[in-house]
Amino acid sequence: MRESNQSMISDFTLMGLFSHSGPHLVLFSLVAIIFTMGLLGNAVLLFLIHTDSRLHTPMYFLLSQLSLLDVGFPLVTIPKMAADFLQGEGSISVGGCAAQMFFLMLMGVSEGVLLSLMSYDRYVAVCHPLHYPVLMRRQVCLLMVGTSWLSGVLVASIQTSITLHFPYCASHTVDHFFCELPALLKLSCADTSAYELSLSISGVLILLLPLSLITTSYSHVLRAVLHMHSAEARHKAFTTCSSHITVVGLFYGAAMFMYMVPGTYHSPQQDNVVSLFYSLVTPMLNPLIYSLRNREVRMALVKVLGRTGFRSEMTCWRILHCSQDPPLQLRPVSFAVHVVQGVL
Repeated sequence: MRESNQSMISDFTLMGLFSHSGPHLVLFSLVAIIFTMGLLGNAVLLFLIHTDSRLHTPMYFLLSQLSLLDVGFPLVTIPKMAADFLQGEGSISVGGCAAQMFFLMLMGVSEGVLLSLMSYDRYVAVCHPLHYPVLMRRQVCLLMVGTSWLSGVLVASIQTSITLHFPYCASHTVDHFFCELPALLKLSCADTSAYELSLSISGVLILLLPLSLITTSYSHVLRAVLHMHSAEARHKAFTTCSSHITVVGLFYGAAMFMYMVPGTYHSPQQDNVVSLFYSLVTPMLNPLIYSLRNREVRMALVKVLGRTGFRSEMTCWRILHCSQDPPLQLRPVSFAVHVVQGVL
């Protein structure tokens, strides 16, 4: 019976986010702008890290992996959603649905693990700066990145194969704008309650363990910042840490809502909004908060613009002095403060 039910599946139908009414057209345009900004910001950051030797450090190596994930995240969902909106239909094959689930879960788990490892990098840089070259040597960085990608592949393979193993003999209309695991489980004609419970339990390991590492790392960072003598450095560090924690909160909060809260406690409309945060908004914010505000990245950007002939005196001044920070050489701060300002 199960084989016959599964053989009936030809395509799924995605409901999409927007209708063709006026307000929805404005929202669609806004999503398109955010999508473009996110891709452009992450692509520029990847290019700068690759081309500028001054950015060949452990921190920027990890940031390059984050940007790579943030390029892939919206590419898996937004182009398909936009094409369905423009064509007026939302069909997707079983293979396409499986691919969306797999790559989204791969990148989501990998990003969650990577964010926790990046918080450890900041902890080492601020609390143990003299041991940083040893604790964050190249082999350790490669191990970190490999762990994040491998954990994503492992979780995505298991969850996708289990989800597609269930029979889908009822409606094939997915009340979502992409194939996400919780939305697909609602269509199964089998009892998925045990699997949903195990999914919530596994979410504790997949989400809460990295989040606990992030919380611990930033607690130590903030404690170290409180002992700094420069009020300016403390203010800068607190502002930057709060920005980092905001992005982490958006990503983890949305993921925990989707994968740890049982589906009966949230509506499809809520799922759509929450999914936009970690599949579109967070990838757009990450390059702005994590890197493009850093002085080293701004200097690398000026260098690239100078090579291509697009730099002017005003452009250089705006990029280097867009923040309120005084020049680094005029700051009477300790070595630890320099590390905090460089890392954060």
